[in-house]
Amino acid sequence: MSDMNSMNREIKKNQLRRQIVPSSESNQQDSEEIIKRARVKVRKKRIKIFLVLFLILAAGGIGVYTYFTYYTYIRYGVVWDKKLDQGSYVGYLDFGTNVLKYSKDGASYLDSQGKEVWIQSYEMKTPIASVNGDYAAIADQEGNQIYIFDKHGNTGVASTVLPVVKVTVSAHGVVAAILEDSTSNYIYFFKRDGSGIDVQIKALLGGSSGYPVDVSLSPDGTQLMGAYAYLKNGALNGRVAFHNFAEIGKSIPDRLVGGFDEPYEASLVAQVHFFDDTHSCAFGDNGISFYSTKNALSPELLKQIKVEDEMKSVFCSSQYAGIIVNHPEGENPYRLDVYKSNGSLAFTKAFKYPYKQGDIDGDHVILYNEDSCRVYNMSGRLKFSGTFDFPISKIRNGRFPNTLIVTGPQNMKEIKLQLGGQYQ
Repeated sequence: MSDMNSMNREIKKNQLRRQIVPSSESNQQDSEEIIKRARVKVRKKRIKIFLVLFLILAAGGIGVYTYFTYYTYIRYGVVWDKKLDQGSYVGYLDFGTNVLKYSKDGASYLDSQGKEVWIQSYEMKTPIASVNGDYAAIADQEGNQIYIFDKHGNTGVASTVLPVVKVTVSAHGVVAAILEDSTSNYIYFFKRDGSGIDVQIKALLGGSSGYPVDVSLSPDGTQLMGAYAYLKNGALNGRVAFHNFAEIGKSIPDRLVGGFDEPYEASLVAQVHFFDDTHSCAFGDNGISFYSTKNALSPELLKQIKVEDEMKSVFCSSQYAGIIVNHPEGENPYRLDVYKSNGSLAFTKAFKYPYKQGDIDGDHVILYNEDSCRVYNMSGRLKFSGTFDFPISKIRNGRFPNTLIVTGPQNMKEIKLQLGGQYQ
């Protein structure tokens, strides 16, 4: 009898166990479903928050872009004002992110707040200067000395036997100088410490190469682009030539890897410029030519742009080339054309502002005269138009998007462009 009771109790336990286990599994499934729904809800909430934040940031970005693109400033305030020693001032050049001041008796490097980082004394009758990246060269035109600098000061002095006509420097401190004697011209090369490089190019007006008018070194210092004038049937013609001083050009006579005469029939080339190690341009009196040296042994003419109107000014940066020409049509006497390094047009703008100088700094074109300036962005929009109460020698971008560094013979100021302008 006791065995029967034990058996019944065991059966009841098993039945109860079977009732409890499914219930536990059901509860577990319900819990997992609740957790799953909660996670989906949290995920959706996060996505909504992200989308709202994205829309706010996008709207803010569009607002900032519209503001900086279309708004024209006509007022400014002075952030700081630094008095400068005028001395025998000659000029200013953009140097790195700051300014190089050079004169007949010395040079100085001024930082973004007008402080002198270094000063170098010398004596020159007619100083000429060239800047490329973080290196600069100052030579005594018709003299025999070339001072080479980086952002920390003088790195060397090159001495020449023949008088210096022109000088150019690479972004690594290699210097090329056109020297002349009574019968011919030469292009000599120097390291950044002033020591000579055992490479030279001899050029004659009546020779096969022609007379060098201007030269430009690629940033890496391995390529030289030259503008030459040569005689053809008793008339002067222009020529652009490329020399390669890397190992690849060692076996080529005069390291001459390419020359272009046809684009300059009955015209002359006044200035050449390397944008970067593979793009360059030449300014002739009949237009602009854009070149590529992507193939180091075979330079290519990418684009030739004919200019029918008289060219008044040319200026370059590491990305853009700008020209100002006479514009006889309409009420605006001048036209500004800005091109990218591949020859495509960035913008064109007719204007009547009485400019004296033009520069490109970053994405701004800056036109100025003795006491006023105009600043355009690369969409051709006028960003700033203002007049100053002190003489101007140089204007460049400041430390922030709405600031400018304005430099004169006696002082240097950072100005902040202020509200009070207008939308174009």
